[in-house]
Amino acid sequence: FGSSATAQQWAAKMLQEKEHDFGTVARGADVVYKFPVKNIYRQDIELASVRSSCGCTTPSLDKKVLKTHELGHVVAKFNTRTFTGIHGATLTLTLKWRDERGITHVGEAQLRVHGDIRSDVVFQPGAVRFAAVDQGSAAEQRIRVSYAGRGDWRINDVLSKSNDLEVELIERERSASSVKYDLLVRLRNSAPAGVFREQLVLVTNDSRDHRIPVIVDVNVVPEISVAPVSIVLGDVPEGQSITRKLVVRGKKPFRIVDFHCEDDCFTFSADDRESQRHIVELTFEPDQAEGKIKQVVEISTSLGDNYRAHCTIYANVVLPSGDGTTSTTSTASTGASRAPL
Repeated sequence: FGSSATAQQWAAKMLQEKEHDFGTVARGADVVYKFPVKNIYRQDIELASVRSSCGCTTPSLDKKVLKTHELGHVVAKFNTRTFTGIHGATLTLTLKWRDERGITHVGEAQLRVHGDIRSDVVFQPGAVRFAAVDQGSAAEQRIRVSYAGRGDWRINDVLSKSNDLEVELIERERSASSVKYDLLVRLRNSAPAGVFREQLVLVTNDSRDHRIPVIVDVNVVPEISVAPVSIVLGDVPEGQSITRKLVVRGKKPFRIVDFHCEDDCFTFSADDRESQRHIVELTFEPDQAEGKIKQVVEISTSLGDNYRAHCTIYANVVLPSGDGTTSTTSTASTGASRAPL
C-alpha cells in the first residue's frame, strides 16, 4: 500500500453500513445486530478479527474467509444482562488479503453501536425464537415481561408489521411496585419458508421511552428445497452452451410443474413423475453481447403456490478469441474490483 490510509479505504468499501442504534431496550433482552461485509474484490478476503472498545458490546464474525461477492457479517451483541443505562462501543474489524506475490496486506474498518438498557424492565427469555418450524405448521412462544417501579405501569399495545405473527398479552401480577405480563407470540401456519427476523414493539404508558422492542427470530424449514442454491457458471463464450444439474427435494412426493426465468437463454429439463427427489438439467446458451448475468429461477410444484423453490444463476458472457479460447480479464470474470496494491 502507498499509505495506511489507502488500506483503510479499501477495507471500508466492503461495509454497507457503519453505525447502528439499538434504541431503548429491556434488561435481559437479546439484542443483536449484524453488519454486512461483502467482498467486492477478486482476491479472497480474510476477516481476521474484530474487537470492541467497551464490554457493553461483544463482537464476533460469522464467516472468516470471503470469496468474491460472498457476504459475511460482524455480529454485535449488546450485553443487556450485565450493563444498564446508555452505552456505546466502537468495533474495529481487521481484514487481510494476499496479492499475486504472496504478500499479505492488512486493513481496518470501524463500526459504531449504541443504545440505552433499561434497568426497570426485564425480559425472560430475552427474545422469541421459532427454531426449525416446518412450513405450513403453527407454533407458539412465551416471554415474561417484568417491571419494577410504579404500580400503575402498563403495556397499552403491542405493535407488529408482520401478518405472520399473532400476539396475546396477559397481565399476571400487579402490586404497588411491580407488574408482570406474559407475552404470547404465535407464528401462523401461513409463514413463508426461510430464516428471518421480525420485531414487536411494546407500547407503554411511560412518559418517555414508551416503546420497547422485542426481537422475534423465525426459521421456517421449507417443504421444497433446491441444491445448489447458487450456481456459478463462470465465463461462457458467446454462442456456446454450458449444462449443469441441480437437485430439487421435498418432504413428500411432488411433481415439478414449471420453471420461471426472465432470460430465454436458460432452458430446463426434468422428469414428469411424482417423487421426493428430482434431478433437473439446466442449459445456458448466451445470445447476447458480453457481460455479467444474474438470474433467479423459480421452480413451481404440484403442492401449490406456497411451495416453490428458488435458485440463483451467475454467468459472465465473453467473446471467444480466434484460437478458440475465451478472451476476458480477471476482473471481468467476477465483476469485482482489484484490491489496491
